[in-house]
Amino acid sequence: MKTAVVLTNRNLDDSEFELVNSNSNKSEFKGKLQNYGTSYAGFSNSYIIDFTKVKSNGRYFLQIEDKKSFSFEIKHGVFNGITQQLLKFFKIQRCGYTNPYMHKECHPVDVTRLILPDGSPEYTKVDVTGGWHDAGDYVKFLSTIAYSTYMLMFSYEFDKERFGFDYNKDNVPDILEEAKIGLDWLLRANIRNSELITQVQDLRDHDVGWRMPEDDELAYDRPGFIGGAKNVAGLYSAALAMGARIWTDEFQYLEYANQCLDKAIKIFEASSHMPDVDSSGTGMYLDKSFSGKMALSAVELYETTGKSNYLKQAMSFADDAKSDYWWSWGDINSLAHYKIAKTNRRFVNYIYDNLRHFNAAKINNLFGEGAEHNWGSNNTLMGISLQAILYKTITGSTEFDSLNIYQRDYVLGKNPWGLSFIYNIGKNFTRNFHHQVAYFNRGELPGGFAAGPVKKSIFEGVDIKYNTSDPLSRFQTESAYYRDDRNDYITNEPTISANATAIFVFGYFSR
Repeated sequence: MKTAVVLTNRNLDDSEFELVNSNSNKSEFKGKLQNYGTSYAGFSNSYIIDFTKVKSNGRYFLQIEDKKSFSFEIKHGVFNGITQQLLKFFKIQRCGYTNPYMHKECHPVDVTRLILPDGSPEYTKVDVTGGWHDAGDYVKFLSTIAYSTYMLMFSYEFDKERFGFDYNKDNVPDILEEAKIGLDWLLRANIRNSELITQVQDLRDHDVGWRMPEDDELAYDRPGFIGGAKNVAGLYSAALAMGARIWTDEFQYLEYANQCLDKAIKIFEASSHMPDVDSSGTGMYLDKSFSGKMALSAVELYETTGKSNYLKQAMSFADDAKSDYWWSWGDINSLAHYKIAKTNRRFVNYIYDNLRHFNAAKINNLFGEGAEHNWGSNNTLMGISLQAILYKTITGSTEFDSLNIYQRDYVLGKNPWGLSFIYNIGKNFTRNFHHQVAYFNRGELPGGFAAGPVKKSIFEGVDIKYNTSDPLSRFQTESAYYRDDRNDYITNEPTISANATAIFVFGYFSR
């Protein structure tokens, strides 16, 4: 499926487009513009170009009268390499003594004190070094580290051929090397009994100015917040249960695998006495539900141990979770439904209901987005693609193939701004990430993946001092607003969780 969008103030109802070979300058395909029937932003007319029929490899550009697009490739394997770039971002996010990329070792004494659930301090030092910084700042969160760790391993188990690449030639798949950074940190994050460190560092991180992580003046003053609830326990236990299975099956590293499994079981069992949703920390990454994550934890424990009582609990939690009609680090019910559907097919219906909801939204959007633009919208779009892939894997149905492709193409540049949101992927791409390491490296951020557009109303009451005027103002709307500016932490900050989702999607499309 190959499409493009034309925005114009002219009536082009009777116009044709041409697909021209860039090397020979010969027209190789012609077609009529399809009037979409609506205005968009500052443009009175919108049209669709469909050149799906073109299969020949080559470099091309689209032309309407004397207007030309930039050139692009059509070839088998055109998406190859994107997954590897997205994985590089995790090396940049590494914290502590983990051999980070593009910066030196940092934050050597996490944490220097604890913050108890009632907000009072406990002056105890605990080792939760390592892991990944969450985004452009230097805060670490259990929820997003657990989600990202899980998704890296999930991708590998889903397709070991596509995700088993080993570019550093050390006989360990690169994606599992990175996942172990997360697993190691998760093991440390369970500090005593069933207590978990849910966040490292507080909001002062955002107030001391931009700096490289090794130059952080707060490096020796980073508290750890103690929390724990069913939603966090589910993510934590799911990641460690899968880690135990992989480190047994792939590496026969039984000592490490047993550590992972013991903690996974302990936290899963302790969750029955925990509150439903965690509220520790400084108010970031607040969740609203737990059933889907507990279902995921239970089904992973079932797959690792073979004990049927875990599958029974997984089904119960998964039925309680139902369809969530969304995707984010905390809205991942479809992962559990997919896993359980391999044993009981009826659970795929929850994923189907999600996809029907997303497909209805796609039909009403010129650029084919399957959801409205809230904070972290690109992760949501990638999650829609992921769910379409999982549904097709279980059922063999192609019903949602176009939905999948529209989300993929949106983040790669078929969007109002004509920008790929992934650094150095495509002709035009995000260059001014809200990311400190990138800023001190002249904007370079391999694998950086911008958070994506939001409804303009989200900016109400937010005072962002942009570095530049908006060169793409003509394309902004109330429903989709994006700025490629380093000060825009709403639409232009990359996160480990969005990268983890995108790694799965683009790995699936690699050949």
